Amino acid sequence: MAPGPTRCTAAGRGLALKPRAAAHAVICMREAARPTPDPRPVRSPSPIQTSQQQAEAMNCEHNPTTATVTTPITADLVRGALELEQTAHGVLPHRLPARARAQSTDGQLAMAEAQPSGVRLVFRTRATTVELDALPTKRVYAGAPPRPDGVYDLVVDGRLAGQASVAGGNTMTIDMTAGTAETRPGTPGTARWSGLPGAEKDVEIWLPHNESAELLALRTDAPVEPVPGTGRRVWLHHGSSISQGSNAANPTATWPALAAALGGVELVNLGLGGSALLDPFTARALRDTPADLISVKIGINLVNADLMRLRALTSSVHGFLDTVREGHPTTPLLVVSPIHCPIHEDVPGPSAPDPASFATGQLRFRATGDPAEAASGKLTLKVVREELARIVEQRAAQDENLHHLDGPDLYGEADFAELPLPDGLHPDAATHRRIGERFAGLAFSANGPFADRSS
Repeated sequence: MAPGPTRCTAAGRGLALKPRAAAHAVICMREAARPTPDPRPVRSPSPIQTSQQQAEAMNCEHNPTTATVTTPITADLVRGALELEQTAHGVLPHRLPARARAQSTDGQLAMAEAQPSGVRLVFRTRATTVELDALPTKRVYAGAPPRPDGVYDLVVDGRLAGQASVAGGNTMTIDMTAGTAETRPGTPGTARWSGLPGAEKDVEIWLPHNESAELLALRTDAPVEPVPGTGRRVWLHHGSSISQGSNAANPTATWPALAAALGGVELVNLGLGGSALLDPFTARALRDTPADLISVKIGINLVNADLMRLRALTSSVHGFLDTVREGHPTTPLLVVSPIHCPIHEDVPGPSAPDPASFATGQLRFRATGDPAEAASGKLTLKVVREELARIVEQRAAQDENLHHLDGPDLYGEADFAELPLPDGLHPDAATHRRIGERFAGLAFSANGPFADRSS
């Protein structure tokens, strides 16, 4: 029997997919038609900035290794995960604890929380070569174009210095028509970077935001050691696939990662594709995770899953916030409403793939609800925004550290005209950058709810 999970202090077999509604039976297809990302390093804001010379000096080819120092992957090297599960092969980072995972039979949630968005290995070393052996699980969607491999970002002293992917791995074939998934076992692969400067440096390996990976071995050509605490504040964020990073080009380019870099904070990203559903076990995970700043982005999954009515939304939001406050009674807590999404502004869910898009090779979604049903309590994005604003205003009278951010201030109607959502639901790489920059400007500014008032 494999050992039990390890709590992180830093921040084929068949699987039945039990759809909550049409939208959630298909929501994990959101990246099936995502174009292959540009292999060149993506410039990110300080402190994660691209160094073109470093990137060009490195490679991820499988050359004969000089990396002979093997370091166990333990919790003191991992940030951004809530738990490490010991597996038959290595360790699997989780973004929800075992107790929460045991309370859900939802295959979509299980897949999303094991995709390590925001999770990174962090260590100090003089190594010039770094290798990470991993066993990824890659998704294949029946009838959809192949997906590109997940990207691993190498960050050296705060600069994005190289990228790699891991070949091979398990393959999960998802049949959305039948609502099933079959996993075929595969072989591990290696992400490799060489040509690093030989001076002592802090290295981060950001794991793919959209592909789960069991971590087998970390090898270098010099010893590594954990990086002492930076003293930076920890930002704990929860949201949907948009927060997880759907359609972002690479893991340091999701909007929360970009905002965290600009805000100078340590990110713990609990963005869960298709699964920001006000689940009590998610609220308890937020409650029990140490954090200096907390944000919850609520709405799009409630609408596109057609999960609940207005009556249930009100009590569910209150209950979710009550639970978070049990563990964080005075922590700055920011409630963020949905960004602009034309298909669901006035039309309830569920959402579903648009069959007309299949022939184009670009998956698109459409709303299938009836606008007239909003009058009887069905949720639209406009309804959700109004209710969230009302709830926060009501609670803030007794909670001075509770704040509200309107989603269209991050991405609104004018932004959609300039940078439309390619599939009708999810932002592309350029829009992730815009949202991240806007969030940082609104939340981390001197007058924002996350302003650093320690000095």
